[in-house]
Amino acid sequence: MRPRALNEVLGQEHLLGPGTPLRTLLEAGELSSLVFWGPPGVGKTTLARLVAQAIDAQFLRLSAVMAGVKDIREAVAVAQAARAEDPPRAAGSGAGQGQRQTILFIDEIHRFNKGQQDALLPFVEDGTLTLIGATTENPSFELNGALLSRLRVMVLRPLAEDAILALLARALTDAERGLGLTADALPAAWLARIAEVADGDARRALILLETAAEYVRARGAVDADALEKLMGRGLRRFDKGGENFYDQISALHKAVRGSDPDAALYWYARMLDGGVDPVYVARRVLRMASEDIGLADPRALAIARDAWDAYERLGSPEGELAIAQAVVYCAVAAKSNAVYRALGDARQAAERYGSLEVPLHIRNAPTRLMKNLGYGAGYRYDHDEGGAHAAGQQFLPDKLVGTRFYAPTGRGLEAKIAERLAQLRGRDSR
Repeated sequence: MRPRALNEVLGQEHLLGPGTPLRTLLEAGELSSLVFWGPPGVGKTTLARLVAQAIDAQFLRLSAVMAGVKDIREAVAVAQAARAEDPPRAAGSGAGQGQRQTILFIDEIHRFNKGQQDALLPFVEDGTLTLIGATTENPSFELNGALLSRLRVMVLRPLAEDAILALLARALTDAERGLGLTADALPAAWLARIAEVADGDARRALILLETAAEYVRARGAVDADALEKLMGRGLRRFDKGGENFYDQISALHKAVRGSDPDAALYWYARMLDGGVDPVYVARRVLRMASEDIGLADPRALAIARDAWDAYERLGSPEGELAIAQAVVYCAVAAKSNAVYRALGDARQAAERYGSLEVPLHIRNAPTRLMKNLGYGAGYRYDHDEGGAHAAGQQFLPDKLVGTRFYAPTGRGLEAKIAERLAQLRGRDSR
């Protein structure tokens, strides 16, 4: 059921519709090197073949899982030979100007190491090869900068359910390449459920369709219970070390920061569903409590720590509830990043101003020599003064006197902290 022409491709209208980047390149008849980035089952390999077909290019394919530099050199030799045999084409020939292009398609290109990626550079640069890479991983992380700068990134999206349904209807009735059945051979509810469980993956949808058709042929059953047993537990897109993983933990963190407990619980559930180690989530929640809540509600840090400890004691699935409790508490807690920002500013000051001297009066003076040098001289012990505060005493280096790093918010406990600091600073200024 692979598409045989570009107009059969489903779900990628943002690339192939009129005026879109890829369509424009194809209509020009000359193609620059590309990388197709998208989840499994969205047609990256098929689209590469159709692109080569559309511009009448020679198509070579390698898999980065199996190939190495030797295979790249062999592909280059094939391209060079084709170039030598093919005379330059006249303008307006319908296939672009110049000699016939050779497209080298590399599946799973993110699996190539730096040396293998570098081996492609001179041949992409001089036009011997037009490279099309396919990857499920973020190219900005997995491809080195020199190669990535020579590629245009084309993002392929998961197929929407209506696109999956169109594919299923085509596969169900196509007598040549599909099942060759009637349109009502499977109930519409079954097709809708297959489209849902496929989760944007055309390959998975077709496998499920074939399995369902075989089941009906063998058993004649079309009831809902049979369907659910057949479908099993749908697998959501989640890669423990890849793009979906980091997108989902980012969504969880931002939902907590945005005080949305429902979204936070959903993303937590999605990560559990994908097989995340709950300890990883517990560690991130502890960070959220410190970075985004801070002194607005110091209890959040303790609750996050206790949830982690509870999971270590209980394990799954019971311990996952403790982490959920911490996720919800952090989401609804008052928010402040004042300490987070203050530490960042203090670090910048430490880096900018170098080794500023500690004021003499607050230096440690354990020996007679140090005391004779003035260490600790004039220090006022705060607990001996009113309000346990020696008003006006200097603690920052001379160059930083008056600098404010910590600016408490007016939310939660920090509202009281702000009030207290205002009182102390008022006394200091008298």
